[in-house]
Amino acid sequence: QVQLVESGGGLVQPGGSLRLSCAASGRIFSLKTMAWYRQAPEKQRELVATIASGGDTNYPDSVKGRFTISRDSAKNTVYLHMNSLKPEDTAIYYCNIKMAFNQLYWGQGTQVTVAS
Repeated sequence: QVQLVESGGGLVQPGGSLRLSCAASGRIFSLKTMAWYRQAPEKQRELVATIASGGDTNYPDSVKGRFTISRDSAKNTVYLHMNSLKPEDTAIYYCNIKMAFNQLYWGQGTQVTVAS
């Protein structure tokens, strides 16, 4: 029905930048919120950015000022621009969309590794 395809992960040096993208396809309707989560080894999955209909964004303190979430509504694509990356940003990053009736869909995840 709905598929999210992520790309852009990889290995970057501390202080580097990376852009993740996630394109939604299929039966897309009433898209309410798009978001990025991440999960590091032995850690719980945590929310790192959200963007709601209308463009309102939200970030936790750990990434605020370094990460920027954006979207291309025409392409049903959400992006995560990551700057000044730190080793602690290393995680699998997942995109998520919320549609009508609070339906949630997840991407497959993309690995981001920040290391020298």
